[in-house]
Amino acid sequence: MDSAPHQTAAGEIPVLRLAGISKYFPGVIANEAVDLDVRPGEILALLGENGAGKSTLMNVVTGIYRPDAGEIIVDGYGVSFATPHDAIRSGIGMVHQHFKLVPAFTVAENIHLGWDETPRRITRDILETRTKALSEQFGIPVRPSATVADLSAGEQQKVEILRVLSRKARLLILDEPTAVLTPDEARDLFRALRAFREKGNAVIIISHKLDEVMDISDRVSVLRGGRNAGTFETRDCSPPMLAATMVGREIVRRDLRARRPDAKPVSENPVISLVNAGVRDSRGVMSLRDVTLALHGGEILGVAGVAGSGQKELTGLLTGLCTPAQGEVLIDGQKAPAGAAAFAEAGIGHIPQDRLHSALAPSLGIADNMALREYRQAPVGGDGMYRSDEAADLAKEIVEVADVKIPDLATPIRNLSGGNQQRLVARREIRIAQKALVAAYPGRGLDIGAVATMHRYFSELRDAGAGVVVISEDLEELLNLSDRIAVLCAGRLMAVLPAQSADIDTIGMLMGGRTAPDDATDHAADHQAGEG
Repeated sequence: MDSAPHQTAAGEIPVLRLAGISKYFPGVIANEAVDLDVRPGEILALLGENGAGKSTLMNVVTGIYRPDAGEIIVDGYGVSFATPHDAIRSGIGMVHQHFKLVPAFTVAENIHLGWDETPRRITRDILETRTKALSEQFGIPVRPSATVADLSAGEQQKVEILRVLSRKARLLILDEPTAVLTPDEARDLFRALRAFREKGNAVIIISHKLDEVMDISDRVSVLRGGRNAGTFETRDCSPPMLAATMVGREIVRRDLRARRPDAKPVSENPVISLVNAGVRDSRGVMSLRDVTLALHGGEILGVAGVAGSGQKELTGLLTGLCTPAQGEVLIDGQKAPAGAAAFAEAGIGHIPQDRLHSALAPSLGIADNMALREYRQAPVGGDGMYRSDEAADLAKEIVEVADVKIPDLATPIRNLSGGNQQRLVARREIRIAQKALVAAYPGRGLDIGAVATMHRYFSELRDAGAGVVVISEDLEELLNLSDRIAVLCAGRLMAVLPAQSADIDTIGMLMGGRTAPDDATDHAADHQAGEG
C-alpha cells in the first residue's frame, strides 16, 4: 500500500513559484502570464494539448529558455537561470521527452558524465559498480556496461531518469516519463517518485495519460493556449473533467473496433506476411527469431511487449528497413523487394518510433518534410525536378488535414512540438498507405484529443481496406483499438490473441515470457496454420 504524501505545513514556502511567466517565439505565443507553484512533498501533474506550452514552460524553469516576462522564484528567492547547469545547482532536474544521452558512451559513462561527484581518477569497473548501486537505490534497473546506442527507447528512458535522480534534485521534472515503459515498469517508477516525494521533495510530471495522472499526482495544473486554465486537487478531478479542461470541450469516446456499414471486409489473403523471419543485431545475435505473422487488409493488428523485446526489429521487417537474416517477408504473397523505398512504393506507410530523427529532417522546413515521401513523383517531382510550389501545396493540404497550426511552411520542423510533428508524420504516411500502415508508438507524446484523432485515422484506414499495425506500450489502447494482438517476449512471438477476448493480465503474462491458458490465446503457430 502506498504511503501518504508529505503534508505541507501552513505557510510553507513553495519549492518553485512562477509569477506571470511569458515566452514568445516568432508568430507564436508559447506561454502568457503563467502563474504556478509547486509545494514541498507533492507531485504536481501538468496537462495540456500539444502546443499548449507545457514543455516550453518547463524549459524556462530549467534554464534552456529565458522568460520574456515574469519571475522564477525558488525557495522564496527570485532566480535567473542562464544555463541548465544553474537550474541543476538550484536543485531542479528534468528528464526530457527527447533523450539527452551520448549514444557512443556506456550507461555508466552517461550516468557519471558532467557530475560533480564523479571521481577524477576512475576505472570502468568502478563506474559500473557505482551505477549498479544507484540503480538499486532508486529501483530503476539498467545495464551499466551497455552502450546507449544499442538500447531500446524504453531502456534509454530509464537511464535518463536514473541520471537525473542521482543528481539529488529537490524538484524533479519528468516529460512523458512512462511513454516507453510497460505497466510494471511504470509502477516501479511511481514507487520511486512516491519515495522521493515522502522526503519532502517535489515532482512535476507532464503526461497525457489521465489515469496515470489520477494515480500519481496530488494536484493538477492545466495549460490551454499557453495560459494556466486552472489548478485542482487531484481528488476533486476525474479523467473526463480534466480532458474537457485541456481541450475546452467534451471528448466523445467511440467504439474503435466498430466498423462503418460500408467498410471493406477483412481480406482473405494477407497483405504482408512474415514466415519464420528473424533479424540479427550489430553483434550478430538473433534479436528477433522464428516469427510467423500475417497482416490482413481491413484489420488492425496490435503488438505488445516489454521494451526491447523485438519491436524495433519487427517494425524494420514490416517496412523494409531490415533484411531478414532468416525466413522471408512477403507482400501480397510475393517475396518483398529490398529497401524501405520499395516498401513505400508498394503502398506501405511507416510512423516510426523516433519521429524527429527517423521520420523527419529536423533542420528542413515543414514543406520539404511533408514532401519527403513524394518528391520523386508528380506533381512534386519527376524528370529530375523538384517543384517547391507543388511541395508547398502538398504541405498545406497535409497541415490542414492534420489540424496543426504553424507559423509558416518554411519553419524548421524541429521548432514544432513533438505532438504536432507526430500528427504531420501520421498524415503524410497515411497518404501512401494504400496497402498497410505500420505505426510504432503512434500516441507517444500526444494529448487525449490528438490520440482520439489518431485512432480515428487508423479505423478509417482499416475500413478503407488497408492493414494497420500498431505497436504500443499502452495495453488499454491496444485492447480498445485492435482486432488482434501479437505479444513479443525476448525476440519471440509468444501468441496472437483476439482482442475481444484478451485481457491485460493474459497479455502481461505473455510479455513476461509465460504461456497463457489455452482457452485465452491462439498460439502463434496454430493461429497462422488456421489462416493458411
